[in-house]
This record gives sequence, C-alpha cells and structure tokens, in this order.
Amino acid sequence: MTERVDAFEEIAAEMRVLGRRFKTIIAERAAEVHPQLQPSSYYILAFLIENGPTRGSALACQFDIDKGAISRQIQHLVDLGLAERTADPEDGRAQLVSASAEAMAALDDAHAEQQRNWQRKLAEWSTDELQNFADQLGRFNGDLG
Repeated sequence: MTERVDAFEEIAAEMRVLGRRFKTIIAERAAEVHPQLQPSSYYILAFLIENGPTRGSALACQFDIDKGAISRQIQHLVDLGLAERTADPEDGRAQLVSASAEAMAALDDAHAEQQRNWQRKLAEWSTDELQNFADQLGRFNGDLG
C-alpha cells in the first residue's frame, strides 16, 4: 500500500474509535439532562436549542428520518418536560417545537461539565494545538459535507 492509502486507513480506524467514544459521551450527556432522555432525542433537543422553534417536518429533514419517528421523538421530549409545542404563527395548522427553559438549563449544565472534563483530559495540549485540531476538524467536516 502507498503511504496515502495507509494514512486513510489510519484515519478510518481513528474515526471508528471516535465514533464509539462520541456515542458514549452523548449517552452520558443525555442522562445528565434527564435520566430518561434517549440519546437520539438529545440530538434533536440540542438542535432546538441552537436553532430555536422548528417544525417537526423540518426536523425530519434535518435528521433524515421519517415524520413518524420524529413525531415519537418530539413526544418523548414533551413527555419529559424538555420540549413544548406551540402554534406556528405563519400557519395555524402547523406546530413549532421548542426546547423548554428546563431543557436549556440542563443542557447548559451538561455542556459545562463536558467542558470541564475536556479541559482536564486535554490539559497538556497547548492553545495552539487545540486551535489547530479545531481548524483541521472543521476543514475535515467541511470537505466531507
């Protein structure tokens, strides 16, 4: 194999490790927000906090899942008190879903804990190393997108 192919293989192997670790991190953060919050619903909740009230159909498109599945996820969030439904002011027949104040506070707390954890684990990384990693990861995600 060539060095370039070897490098791609190494990237793929590291991405598999990162994927497993990320799955664990999301499950832990979901549990910090609410003990019954499913990791898949955590992604939706984070999206709602970052983007504001959103129609269920837009969430289905964003996450590339069918409307029935997104409806169940939304109901899960509503049942836990982490999301609220309101009428869409642009179309009274449609509903918007938004994160509740409780969800925003809980997600902020979980995010702060994760930041503290990363700061502990990456304490030996210089600011330049962290920024370089962020830049390369951003480039990687941009090129894949």
